[in-house]
Amino acid sequence: MTPAEVLKMAKEKDVKVVDIRFMDFPGMWQHFSVPIKELDEGSFEDGFGFDGSSMRGWQPINASDMLVIPDAVTAKIDPYFEVPTLVMIGNIADPITREAYSRDPRHIARKAEAYLKRTGIGDTAYIGPEAEFFIFDNIQYESGRNLAFYEIDSVEASWNSGRAEGPNLGYKSRPKEAYFPVPPTDKFQDLRTEMMMVLQGLGIDVECQHHEVATAGQAEIDMRFKPLVQMADQLMWFKYVLKNTAYRAGHTVTFMPKPLFEDNGSGMHIHISIWRGDEPLFAGDKYAGVSQEALWAIGGILAHCKAVCAFTNPTTNSYKRLVPGFEAPVNLAYSSRNRSAAIRIPMYSSSPKAKRIEFRTPDPSCNGYLAFSAILMAVLDGIENKIDPGDPLDKNIYDLPPEELATIPSAPGSLDEALAALKEDHAFLLKGDVFTKDVIDTWIAYKTAHEVNPVRLRPHPHEFYLYYDI
Repeated sequence: MTPAEVLKMAKEKDVKVVDIRFMDFPGMWQHFSVPIKELDEGSFEDGFGFDGSSMRGWQPINASDMLVIPDAVTAKIDPYFEVPTLVMIGNIADPITREAYSRDPRHIARKAEAYLKRTGIGDTAYIGPEAEFFIFDNIQYESGRNLAFYEIDSVEASWNSGRAEGPNLGYKSRPKEAYFPVPPTDKFQDLRTEMMMVLQGLGIDVECQHHEVATAGQAEIDMRFKPLVQMADQLMWFKYVLKNTAYRAGHTVTFMPKPLFEDNGSGMHIHISIWRGDEPLFAGDKYAGVSQEALWAIGGILAHCKAVCAFTNPTTNSYKRLVPGFEAPVNLAYSSRNRSAAIRIPMYSSSPKAKRIEFRTPDPSCNGYLAFSAILMAVLDGIENKIDPGDPLDKNIYDLPPEELATIPSAPGSLDEALAALKEDHAFLLKGDVFTKDVIDTWIAYKTAHEVNPVRLRPHPHEFYLYYDI
């Protein structure tokens, strides 16, 4: 869509307001609104000014002025606002030099796509994330100097089987047994369908929706694969739609990876394939029907996984899910059908166009622009350096004897460990100036100061249970 087409659409839809959105450094969508009269074709070059020092991880107060330049291609009509509102995602620029801002996550993703083309390896990286999430009925939490607690509730939850609900009609999903139940055990079929229909109304292709394994409303809605930047944009719309649809219905959605103890966490398996024109680069005659390039790509992800996890699993809570011996794929191995491996080669179809690799370690707390870009850079490094992924592991990893399991490397066990790995292993991300040294250093510093240290410094509620009477 061109700027002229955006203005035409705005007139046809009787738009009154323009909402400009962009992502801050850690990964939250931000926005501001202007009257439609403030938008003309010049706005798509001149942009709109805002205070960059108020954005997390961005500018100091003495250099706060920044521009956000709307991207006409991203124009959509917001499905929730009462007044007809045109939404566009913007790119961040310096108001003096007009250069793209190096810490803008969308700019990094655009550079990753450009670098792929410059390598000559391929033209397009297709990304397909499978974002899991929870639908809760109530969430309360507090963290202070003298107290800390959280309390979650859901009409579906197993812990409510004995609650006086006036009447309690049963049909509560047992822990780890909520994969694909039909109603009335599945209480959120209609809500997930509404989410799916809103996404489709925004032009976002959806493949399926379903209940997930955990009790208390865990769910999944899968988007059809798209090019990297487009999918990162869609992931932001995805989270926005799910949260607002649930909120409007009196529920709350979270993409927190591990909100429940002793039940499955929410992952975001990421499918990736590279194409050169109409040729799928990952289809071939090697293991599981993939190409040599696909195996090298797997080698790249496995070699750099610990550093990549700093972006794909970027919260301290991420590592409550990534615990060896439980459900999450922490073992750095690959397989054609084994879901306990960090990388799987899906075998649903024999079509060359369907050949892709599935990185199963990531979770939906990530900043899609940064996570997808980091994965692509690891893939490209694997192909460029012909990194051997070793032999596939088609055994059940959790049935292996301890001495054999000890030979299989694991994903990081904490955000601190992932950040340390990123500090040591980031040269592959700097290629093509996709990530800059400033971005890497700022990410590590921000995450350490604002997430790792605050969690490290606080006593955990369970420690009182364990130690108070010492």
